[in-house]
Amino acid sequence: MTTALLSVFDKTGIIAFAESLHARGVTILSSGGTGKALAEAGIPFTEVSAYTGSPEMMDGRVKTLHPKIHGGLLGRRGIDDAVMAQHNIPGIDILCVNLYPFEAMAAKNLPLSELVEFIDIGGPAMIRAAAKNYRDVAVITDPSDYGRVLDALGQGGIPDEIRFSLAKKAFARTAAYDAAISNHLSGIDSTFPETLTVQFSGGRQLRYGENPHQQAAVYGDAGIAGAVPVQGKQMSYNNYLDVHAAVGLLREFDEICTVIVKHNNPCGVATGTTLLDSYIRARDVDPVSAYGSVIAMNQEIGADVAEAICSTFVEVVIAPSYSEEALAMMEAKENMRILILPAPSLADEIRSIDGGMLYLRTPPYREHWQVVSEREPTAAELDAMRLAWRVCKHTKSNTIIFADQKETLGIGAGQMSRVDAAKIAIDKARKPLNGSVAASDAFLPFPDTLEVAADAGATALVQPGGSIRDAEVIAEANRRNMAMVFTGVRHFRH
Repeated sequence: MTTALLSVFDKTGIIAFAESLHARGVTILSSGGTGKALAEAGIPFTEVSAYTGSPEMMDGRVKTLHPKIHGGLLGRRGIDDAVMAQHNIPGIDILCVNLYPFEAMAAKNLPLSELVEFIDIGGPAMIRAAAKNYRDVAVITDPSDYGRVLDALGQGGIPDEIRFSLAKKAFARTAAYDAAISNHLSGIDSTFPETLTVQFSGGRQLRYGENPHQQAAVYGDAGIAGAVPVQGKQMSYNNYLDVHAAVGLLREFDEICTVIVKHNNPCGVATGTTLLDSYIRARDVDPVSAYGSVIAMNQEIGADVAEAICSTFVEVVIAPSYSEEALAMMEAKENMRILILPAPSLADEIRSIDGGMLYLRTPPYREHWQVVSEREPTAAELDAMRLAWRVCKHTKSNTIIFADQKETLGIGAGQMSRVDAAKIAIDKARKPLNGSVAASDAFLPFPDTLEVAADAGATALVQPGGSIRDAEVIAEANRRNMAMVFTGVRHFRH
């Protein structure tokens, strides 16, 4: 390795990397801000303009776009040697480049005239050239790779498997960069770009998919996608889906709360004065479904809660933290996965369909709760409706939720008929529903669901409203002395 070209916007670790290259006798080419940083650190280097014999032009727009640079990157050793010698093009053995921060600048909503100056041209061109010629040129686009390159050099050279790994990473980076530019520019004059390019990193193959005969992987290194068990088996495809569902609902609650999910639907949700209290309440909503479930909690799990959890079979537990005693107790459950609740990493939703995909964005919205019945709900009924409504938002449609102030009492999920959803919720309830409230994710097209809920003992109902028969439903609520609230927002979940 005789020559390296260093040109980085993110200068993390670059001085130490350059010092190590210089100590190994590598000639360093550089320019601009990187060259200034090297000069200040006392590291010898050659200016790119001096190397090429061409000055920087157009405020630095034309700097590395030169045959001596790209020939040095693209020249195939043993094949193009004569041409390189004829045109005085030495080979460049290491390229270390990271790009202008277009993504970060785009997030600042800069004027387009300013933003375009953060579209890197020379950088991606060099990266792609070096990555194409990876057998002869090691291309580094991520400061985290400096260490493994130096380790390889210390052992005699960079092996092909590392070179190929760096090349793949380089092409992924330029693809993501071009995608960010395309998506942003195409979205300037429309809500969504006509062509959308999406990239996720950190891919890990899972043992199998939704079923054992299917293959699956998870991509992403933040939020739930990046969560790795601190204990227990590898996460499965279904585990990730259930944890995503459980955490989404858990984040609706500021108070102490436990959410238990099975097959992407909550089967028990409860608040409490203690975490143990909330767990027992949530588990006892539907203890049969809680077997083999995912449990999400928003407080540290102590020994008392761990003991209760370990008394049954649980697939995954996720919480902000765990006491040492709790972890020691849960360690005996080898198959139980233990996760740390990550910071939210929310994004638009993407779902594949035959021939394409659906893209869903949920902008900030405001619900307008309006009492439409003659009777005002009591304070207790309002608290119960708020709990039921939060659970309703995260349950598959059609759904009806029965709840009191502290917990769900009955959950009817994923039914084609709203009346059937109500009947299932009633059938699954293990406590009397007298004095409970009901919540519906979408409007009631007929009074029948309200009638079923009232017959079961519900005294109040919350729903979006908006049916052409709202007047009939309101009249039935008044006839039964039920309190009813319209939220103005529907929460279908397919």
